[in-house]
Amino acid sequence: MYVYDAQHYLVLSVPLPFSTETQASPDEPMLAVSIRLDLLELSELIAHIGAARQHPEAAPAGIVSTPLDDKLAGATIRLLEALTEPLDAQVLGPAIVREICYRVLSGEQGAAMRAALAHHGRFGRVARALKRIHTEYAEPLNVARLAEEAGMSVPAFHANFRTVTQTSPIQYIKSTRLHQARLMMIRDGVTAAAAAGRVGYESASQFSREFKRLFGRTPAEEVRDMRESFTLSPAVRFGT
Repeated sequence: MYVYDAQHYLVLSVPLPFSTETQASPDEPMLAVSIRLDLLELSELIAHIGAARQHPEAAPAGIVSTPLDDKLAGATIRLLEALTEPLDAQVLGPAIVREICYRVLSGEQGAAMRAALAHHGRFGRVARALKRIHTEYAEPLNVARLAEEAGMSVPAFHANFRTVTQTSPIQYIKSTRLHQARLMMIRDGVTAAAAAGRVGYESASQFSREFKRLFGRTPAEEVRDMRESFTLSPAVRFGT
């Protein structure tokens, strides 16, 4: 789980699918800006940074949430201001985007981001497997087949998958199904047994055991507490 709020920025070095839970209102709507990065330009920046700095080896990271510092926040605000004027956007926009990329690649998680981009080919193949898991989580998913589709041996797939997700393929599939079932119960009001069937579980009792192991509460307890929280609690803001 990652905190991603007004005090943090989120970086995906590969197109990882993920789910978010947001509290917003008409008075305080959720506002966000996203930037799709150019890999050729990033490679040039990485070369410049690598030539100027000597960093210890970092583990590649597929997704990172990092506290927003003043320099990066300032560049983001200048980009938004430039985008309000077509000529400013055309002339100043590319340089500001380049500055934002530089701030990220040289910032707190920059070493992990640069390592991830250096492994982008393998990360991309794992990302395709992740996309299939999130699209077909209710269907039977075979790790050997996922490895074959990624063009890797099963041991190599396991190793690269763990590098990206910090967990094994089996545990990731299980976690995805349980999180989807949790959303169905909270959002759609379906029963635990119905949610279990919708996400691919054949045994409701096995679903309940694994749900409690992951969330620390039974499905009924989790749904009750989350509904009470959404109904009664004010929006939560995470500080740094």
